[in-house]
Amino acid sequence: MVREVVIVGVAEEALTGGRMARSGSVLQIQARAALAALAESKLSLRDVDGLLTAGTWGLPGAGTMAGISLAEFLGIHPRYSDSTNIGGAAFEAHVGHAAMAIERGYCEVALITYGSLAKTTKWSGSTVADLGLQYENIWGLPRPVGHYALAASRYAHLYGLKAEHLGQVALAARRWAQKNPAATRREPLEMPEYLASPMLCDPLRALDCCLVTDGAGAIVLTTAEHARALGVKSVFVRGFGEAHTHAGIGSMPELARLDAAISSGQRAFEMAGVKPACVDIAQIYDSFTITVLLSLEALGFCGPGEAKDFVANQRTAPGGTFPMNTTGGGLSYCHPGMFGIFLLIEAVRQLRGDSGERQVQNARTALVHGTGGILSSGATCLLTSN
Repeated sequence: MVREVVIVGVAEEALTGGRMARSGSVLQIQARAALAALAESKLSLRDVDGLLTAGTWGLPGAGTMAGISLAEFLGIHPRYSDSTNIGGAAFEAHVGHAAMAIERGYCEVALITYGSLAKTTKWSGSTVADLGLQYENIWGLPRPVGHYALAASRYAHLYGLKAEHLGQVALAARRWAQKNPAATRREPLEMPEYLASPMLCDPLRALDCCLVTDGAGAIVLTTAEHARALGVKSVFVRGFGEAHTHAGIGSMPELARLDAAISSGQRAFEMAGVKPACVDIAQIYDSFTITVLLSLEALGFCGPGEAKDFVANQRTAPGGTFPMNTTGGGLSYCHPGMFGIFLLIEAVRQLRGDSGERQVQNARTALVHGTGGILSSGATCLLTSN
């Protein structure tokens, strides 16, 4: 019998002004999120036999062996463990890895967690030598905004990108955030304010860039059969894929094309047996506004150079025909260094009908796509409500 894999619990820690509402170490905030997600699943730490996590956590230290450190702190002895770290896309990849492990019987209940105190500790989670950047930083390229600015400049050269096109993404994110009490930035934002925001690295302004916040989240997966026995609402994992193409931006195959997202998206859609037109709601990594445009094209929602028109007229905002990043995303909700787990949490809530004022009606199929590194990696999940 096929072991269908479902998500049965999600949770994140509350923030106040981008910082943890309750104090705690990176391990403690993950533990709190994990316990909340497990409680929602009608499970406990005793039931967890698969643990997946990623994060630097302030190297050197516990972050060097993230899974081992977290398991010891939680007091569990998992028989399946995965600390794959491909940046912000890691958690979409973890969903795929957990699904394969559960399908093969390597574990029955998988817990995915992430935690960061990026704002509180001012920790960037990287060193100059990371990702081959010793060959790029010496020339004054600011990280990471400079790398994304290169991609945006290339896209503008090829397709005529204007500031207002990027602004559509930022404005839509803020309008969703205004419906999300947990969002860090909820004040009104219109195009004049966007255009007046400081230019950080041409053509990217301050409001093209994600927030820097704390954050912690957790996801629980098991079999559909187990979920039915528990009597909990579940969301089905129907397809997934992952890929990465480069470390340093100088090795990116084409600055205006996300080959990793093309590969991961195609695999996820093929596995799920659906097309982009079947997606009711999208949660797409928005580290920068240009990341969204490149991702929309790579995932097949529009052709090369068409994303700037695809997002026009607030198409992705509340009331638009393509609801996207319904928490406010990394641009207005939170971004604690690696945002992918929060995209998954919101997708699950939307498919269960638990998103309150920002709930998208009749959302049955969700696409979640994470981007990691400096446009280096991509991981895609397709989730359904039944």
